[in-house]
Amino acid sequence: MGCFVSRSRRKFPAQEKTVTLASETAFTVSEVEALYELFRSISSSVIDDGLISKEEFQLAIFKNKKKENIFATRIFDLFDVKKKGVIDFEDFVRSLNVFHPNVSLEDKIAFSFRLYDLRNTGFIERAEVKEMLIALLYESDMKLADDVIETILNKTFLEADLNEDGKIDLEEWTNFVAKNPSLLKIMTLPYLRDITTSFPSFIFNSNVDEVAA
Repeated sequence: MGCFVSRSRRKFPAQEKTVTLASETAFTVSEVEALYELFRSISSSVIDDGLISKEEFQLAIFKNKKKENIFATRIFDLFDVKKKGVIDFEDFVRSLNVFHPNVSLEDKIAFSFRLYDLRNTGFIERAEVKEMLIALLYESDMKLADDVIETILNKTFLEADLNEDGKIDLEEWTNFVAKNPSLLKIMTLPYLRDITTSFPSFIFNSNVDEVAA
């Protein structure tokens, strides 16, 4: 019975499901099928159960299941749409869709806002930006003095927090991103136009130098 279950997990999703996912995302049917191969590889890396656990997600990102990072954790939480502690294939495709180059800027801005809104309050708070900045620096093996980090935070909120209430709402974030488009570089993975079986890199360290400048 075990072998039968394993084989059934390795079949492509039903054609109608594949077509539905393609119609709801920027991916073509063939790209959805390619993403299934990718999903299958990730979801079987620790336990072959057809679902991606946080450990498997982290292993795919960092190639190290012992290394935990706030970005990996936050993205996993956002991909885990059903809040079951695992990611199924449909959620994987729909969530990955926001990183497609053809997806609207509005969708990318909204996702990036949720990424920084760690406590799901509907606002980005200073403490949350600080946590993310420290995580970025850590992943890039960079160290900044505490006063430099505070200077970056002060500069960010001076520019972004237009009503000076100590937090950034979605409208303020949208305006801030418009002035600092490099913040959205992490929201586009160009090679998603041509899906391969290599897991897209979600290591968010490409903008540290710009943020710290």
